[in-house]
Amino acid sequence: MTAITAISCAFLFSILCETSALVLPNSTDLLLSNNNFTDIETALAAHLDSAKIPKARRKRYISQNDMIAILDYHNQVRGKVFPPASNMEYMDCNVFECYVCSRHLFTLLANTPYVNCVFLQVWDETLAKSAEAWAATCIWDHGPSYLLRFLGQNLSVRTGRYRSILQLVKPWYDEVKDYAFPYPQDCNPRCPMRCYGPMCTHYTQMVWATSNRIGCAIHTCHNMNVWGSVWRRAVYLVCNYAPKGNWIGEAPYKVGVPCSACPPSYGGSCTNNLCFPGVTSNYLYWFK
Repeated sequence: MTAITAISCAFLFSILCETSALVLPNSTDLLLSNNNFTDIETALAAHLDSAKIPKARRKRYISQNDMIAILDYHNQVRGKVFPPASNMEYMDCNVFECYVCSRHLFTLLANTPYVNCVFLQVWDETLAKSAEAWAATCIWDHGPSYLLRFLGQNLSVRTGRYRSILQLVKPWYDEVKDYAFPYPQDCNPRCPMRCYGPMCTHYTQMVWATSNRIGCAIHTCHNMNVWGSVWRRAVYLVCNYAPKGNWIGEAPYKVGVPCSACPPSYGGSCTNNLCFPGVTSNYLYWFK
């Protein structure tokens, strides 16, 4: 498989309390790197080591409310794709911790007197720390280059105050209006990328069925070079996705009855048109 080498950045700015979105005129090419990593875990570990990110921090690089908003919005978008997806996965994590941080998930479980501890963090801390390390560079570009082989990445930047973190995220989804999904009969043998606007790959990364892990960070850059202009106190959002989406010649997901083609690891569980991770632990909690 050949990956789309980069995703053009979303560009946000405020005019009279309204947010508009622009995109880079050209996608960013994936630069060749001397780092010969073979898996995402090794590449992420190297990135965090080089950035000297402490393993424990007193201050989170993104607030819990922002984290919940980003997760809920992604799962909402992923559950309502059209045409419907048969294999769309709920955004889960690879961190063995139990956190009920998704409002939707809490509501879902609150109706059950006894539920098991499941991977409810729906957030990948390693991806988030890597996003923090990149956001802290205040470089308006995708990176680091050697990580882009393994993960997807969406970027947003704006100046001034904002009411919600989703003001930086929703422009990625807005690309849906320019995207035409390739039906199976169109994929012979490879699926075409039908985008009738400047860019659609932010949206397709958001709804890539197998990209079930996300980690984001937000950083305020005192001076940031954006297209040759120096922005003061620029708010920079970096979101990393794994496994990587946007593979050339492939559709973002399979078309069909929701949850009819979920991976076996989900055990047939489905919620809001998403393949949902099963409840598999001996620890019982009371949510009433």
